[in-house]
Amino acid sequence: MNDSPLPHSNDLAIIGAGPQALTLVTKLIKKCPKLRNRFLVFDPSGTWLTQWREQFAALEIPHLRSPAVHHPDPNPFALRKFAESRPHELFDPYGLPGTQLFSDFCDHVTKDWQLENRVYTAKVKQILPITRRCRRYFQLGLEDGKVILARRVVVATGGGRPLIPDWVAQIPSSYPTNRLCHSQGVDLRKLQLQGENILVIGGGLTSGHLGVGAIARGATVTLMARRKWQEKLFDAEPGWLGPKYLKGFWAETDWETRSRIIRKARNGGSLTPAIMLRLRRSAREGKAILNDHCEVIKAEWQENHWQVHCSNGKVLKYDRIWLATGTQLDVANHPLLTDVLKTHPTEIVRGLPVLDHHLRIPGCECFLMGGLAALQIGPVARNLSGGRMASERIVPALSKPSQGLFQRKIA
Repeated sequence: MNDSPLPHSNDLAIIGAGPQALTLVTKLIKKCPKLRNRFLVFDPSGTWLTQWREQFAALEIPHLRSPAVHHPDPNPFALRKFAESRPHELFDPYGLPGTQLFSDFCDHVTKDWQLENRVYTAKVKQILPITRRCRRYFQLGLEDGKVILARRVVVATGGGRPLIPDWVAQIPSSYPTNRLCHSQGVDLRKLQLQGENILVIGGGLTSGHLGVGAIARGATVTLMARRKWQEKLFDAEPGWLGPKYLKGFWAETDWETRSRIIRKARNGGSLTPAIMLRLRRSAREGKAILNDHCEVIKAEWQENHWQVHCSNGKVLKYDRIWLATGTQLDVANHPLLTDVLKTHPTEIVRGLPVLDHHLRIPGCECFLMGGLAALQIGPVARNLSGGRMASERIVPALSKPSQGLFQRKIA
């Protein structure tokens, strides 16, 4: 946390302090050490990876889905070296780092790169492009009313808005908000669920973690998905981490085609073999029901429980409904990018912006990381590996700010 007074202006503002932002900062300092003191990092928490840690803790996720070579340090083997005295925290296959191990390693990275006090406790509410004395800046409006000027901005704020099924808006009566919520609002650590019957909707790994956590607390869980359960180690094939698949993706010049490739590669949600094994075991023990090819048609809150009408014709009762339905990325509705897109409009394909080669909104020095950079990075844009790929594109532009600013390179 940085408690020193905010400067009125700065060269670079990085919004967000998650794993991708940390990846960018370490690579930037390694590539261009003179920029170490020329950037500001803004996050409401005031510390690195706070939201990431909270999300993993709330769902009691034991380990990451990415192998140990994917992390915020520029040295791909740094996490393996850090884990030499803790080999039991690298999970098979492929050495998946335990959550606590990864968290401790990221603390080590921030200390090693002298970044502990680089995050300002501030929430950015607006990014407004302005021109002063023939120079372009971004005016950052903070939640407390302060205003900061930055010549360049990187938006690394993570996922999109929770995706809520249409039937939720059609529930005819009021209900306790803690009895139906999106997975982002569930904290397993705070719940007593003994004897409850819970419906978890969604076919991804989040639904699996919620199901396992609820069963461990004495609940009976129904997991419901619209299609057959998919069992995969990773959310996208490993070929998307390198040229095997990306070479063809980057050669594709049609943005709509790239969008279809991304959706096909991620192919909705999937469960890891380890989680699937635990859920099948719970199903044999009568603690879980795996209900695929099924959807909720209607839900009603009646006499302190949910009455759920399903597409298979059944009407079932539940104490709680959890929506593990993911998030939706739409740059046009991103609150921080509204003014930037007004002054620098760009093509948008299914919610994703067409950025330049360095992941800038064309014509300005506003860079995007995470899922919003998927048309350029590929299907793993939101993952740790995507953060590394994004950093490799952004850092050269930050060290040579005039490079390719008005170019519209396709890759």
